[in-house]
Amino acid sequence: MNKVKVGFFSFTEITDPAEHRAYNEWHQLDHMPEQFPIPGIVSGQRWVSTPACRAARAVDEDPLRPVHYMTLYLMADPVDRTLRDFMEVGQQLRSLGRFHQYRRAAVSGPHQWLEAHAAPRVLVGAEAVPYRPNRGIYTIVEAPQEAGSAAAADAADAWVRGLHTDWAVAACALPGVAGVWQFATSPALRGAGWSTGERRVTVCYLDDDPLAVADAIRPLLADRWRDAPVRPVHAGPYETVVPFQWDWFD
Repeated sequence: MNKVKVGFFSFTEITDPAEHRAYNEWHQLDHMPEQFPIPGIVSGQRWVSTPACRAARAVDEDPLRPVHYMTLYLMADPVDRTLRDFMEVGQQLRSLGRFHQYRRAAVSGPHQWLEAHAAPRVLVGAEAVPYRPNRGIYTIVEAPQEAGSAAAADAADAWVRGLHTDWAVAACALPGVAGVWQFATSPALRGAGWSTGERRVTVCYLDDDPLAVADAIRPLLADRWRDAPVRPVHAGPYETVVPFQWDWFD
C-alpha cells in the first residue's frame, strides 16, 4: 500500500538570471527543511532544467516554457491537514522575510496520486521508487481536450487505462527509467493561491543520464499522443539538484 496520496508540484521560473544560486541556497537550506517536520510530508525533492535539459524538451509550451526548476512534495493522509500545515509554514516563513523574491510559480498545487510502476530490474516496489536515489526525472504535463461525444469519452477512458497498463510498462523497459509515477488534478484538491485548470503529470524517475533517456523516450511519446484526448504542454528531462552544486546558470 502506498501511503502517498498527493503530490504537491511547483514548477518555478527564476525571474532574475543572477539569482539562481541565491534561490537554490534559500530553497535547499532554508525553505524545504522547514517543511519536513510536518507529519504528513513523506518526501520532497528538487530537480533542475539545465540549459541542456531545456534544449532536449520534446514539448515546450506555455505556461511551463520558462520554468527552471521542479519541486515535488509527496504527502500522506490526512491530506487536508497536511496541505493546511504546509501552506501555514510557507506563510510563516514569508512573514519573517524568509522567502525568495525572484521566483515565479508557473504551475503550483496538489495533484492526486494515481498509479506507480517500477522497472523489474530495480527490485524495489513501485511505491518505493521515489525514495531510491535518482539522477533526474522525465516529466510530462498534459491538459485535457474538450469533452465530446459519449464515444469520445469512452475512448478517453481507454486511453487512460492504456497509460497504466501499457505506456508505463513500456517506459519502465527503457534503459535508465527506474519507475513511473502518475498524478492528476482533482476537484477535491482546490485552494487559494494554487494553479487552476486540469492537468495530468507523469514523472519518470531516472537512474541514468536524463539527456540519454530524453532521446530514448521520444518514440513512446509519439505513441502516447497519437489520437490522445489530451494536449501535451510540457515534456522534458530534469537533473537532480545536488546540494551546494548550483552552478548551472553561472
